[in-house]
This record gives sequence, C-alpha cells and structure tokens, in this order.
Amino acid sequence: MCSMPSPQPSSRSFIPYKDLCVDESLMLWKGRLGFRQYIPSKRHRFGIKFFVLCDVVTVYVQDMVIYTGATTSIKSVEGLGVSGSVVMTLLAPHLGKGHVLYVDNWHSSPMLFLDLLHQGTGACGTVRLNRRGMPTFPKKMKRGEVTFRENGTQLAVKWQDKRDVNFLTTVHPSAMAQSGRLDHFTGEPKVKPACVLDYNKKMGAVDRADMITSFVDCARKSTKWYKKLFFHLLDTAVLNAYTVHRKLSEERMPYKDFRLKLVKELIQEHPLPRRSTGLRLTGRHFPSFVPPTEAQGQSTRRHCRVCLYTTRRKRERKLTRYMCSSCDTALCPAPCFEEFHTLKNY
Repeated sequence: MCSMPSPQPSSRSFIPYKDLCVDESLMLWKGRLGFRQYIPSKRHRFGIKFFVLCDVVTVYVQDMVIYTGATTSIKSVEGLGVSGSVVMTLLAPHLGKGHVLYVDNWHSSPMLFLDLLHQGTGACGTVRLNRRGMPTFPKKMKRGEVTFRENGTQLAVKWQDKRDVNFLTTVHPSAMAQSGRLDHFTGEPKVKPACVLDYNKKMGAVDRADMITSFVDCARKSTKWYKKLFFHLLDTAVLNAYTVHRKLSEERMPYKDFRLKLVKELIQEHPLPRRSTGLRLTGRHFPSFVPPTEAQGQSTRRHCRVCLYTTRRKRERKLTRYMCSSCDTALCPAPCFEEFHTLKNY
C-alpha cells in the first residue's frame, strides 16, 4: 500500500525560504477505496488525501505524506497524536534552521508549538480552544474585541470578527496591525491581530499549488487509483521543476508553455522508434490470426490500423481477428491488408 513520503531528492533540490506551511490536499477519486476521504471544504470533496509541506514564497512542494488510515507512514511522536506527528515527520529535515511554520487548527496545539520552538522552529496557526494546555477566554465578546494570553513562549489570541477567531503563535507580538481595508460600519481603518494578517497571507501555499496544477494536468480517467496517483505525483514534480526554472531563469514563461516545452524536449531526447515504411511496402507479407490472450482466448481481436487511421474514407473502430505478423499490425483481410502494404498514405 502506498503510504510513504515523497522521495528525499525533492526536498534536497530546493532550499526553502523562511516561511513554510503544512496543509491538506485532495486528489479526486470517487471509486471504491479503503482510505478515500471526504473533505467538504475542498473543491473535489472526495478523494485521496495528502499532507503537504510547501514553501510559502514559491509554492514549491517540499514533501508530502499520503494518508492511508492506520497504515499512514509517519513517525509517531509521544504526546502529539497523529496531527502533530504528521507535522514532525514532514518538518524533520528542516528543524533547527529558523523556519516559521503555518498550520490550521487540526495540527495546532500548545505541545506541538512548544516542541517546535525547542527545535528552533517558530509556528503560527488557528487553534481549537479544547486543546490541552490552552488558556481560558471570555465566552462572549463584542465584534472587534481581542484578548491575548501569553506564557512567555506562546501567545494565544481570541479575536471576535464575524465569529470567534482563535490563534496560537510563537513568533508574533500581542499587537494589532492595520489590514489596509476600511471598516464598512465606522469608515475607519480596520485593524486585526498581527498573527491573523500573517496567517491569511501565508497559509494558502498548498491551495495555490493545487490551483496551478489544476489548470493544466495530465490526469486521465482510470479504474486504478494508483495510476491516477502516479499522474498526480508527476504533476507535482513538473510544478516543482517550473518553480526552480522561474528562480534560475530570467525568462518569464507561463506554466502551460513550460509544460509544452518540457514535453517537446523530452520527446527530442527520447524519441520513439518508428516502424520502417520501406519494409511495409516492399517485403513479403502474409495474413495470420491474432495470437489468443488469456482473457479472450481464440476469439481475441484487435483494432484494424487502416480502419482506425485511414485518410481515404471515414474512420471507424473495427475489430479484426487477422494481422500481419511481420509488421505486428492488426488488419482487416480486405481491403485493408492490401492497402496497408501497397499505399504509402493509406
């Protein structure tokens, strides 16, 4: 079962900036699968879930863990639970380097943030008030009111906007900052806690990466979930390559053009061997039966190549039991067999 983190070379080929974020990503899959997830806040809602570590500035995907239920490949950390262990697994190569991590309330907890702080990594994120170690806050607050609780290493914030907003941070002061917008009720500049402004600006890196790959992806319909997973990982690798290209090159190229150029260069470097038309037109050819397969037995059929690709008449998908063994091509006995071996452009 595929539950391993992404290959290590991905995290070694790009040194991330200061700010990182961990968030969930969802690959669409509606078929039967034991670890298929339902996340109503995501675009696809149903699918295979990933825990993704992403660079905030460039949206470079540093690492990911595929969620497979109880068999998910993470390093369990005592006292942090599954949500905290996921963060520690993804951040393992980046601890002690002064990074700042942004996470949502599923991962956030005072114990996790304290553990990260002891390993030289700051953290900020929304938090659930029922987490162990969280301070108490007033239950009812007026809109715009804010309450800070600090213990010397961590700052807990409750800010009343349209609804309660709860934050936990180890890198922000207990201060308010202007958001650059005006309050519709008073006309005055709108202020928010500094941690809220930073979080809103830096938390969406994983969603931006998903958005970019969704515009041009190579996913194809498949009845096998692991095939679609392969194409999803391939899209992620191409996005990372595009990110590195933007940083190393002065050329500003749209993502779609980059993918097209990449495909052309790969085809030039690894061309497919083409069948020689000379042998097709000059050699000795005899019809034979299509070899039986285990599934179809003696009634095995293949699509006639001439019927499928002809330019002389209407194309059709026609199955035949006959083929040319020397050309390894399925052909109708008449007139396709003769046309294929006598016409250059059949």
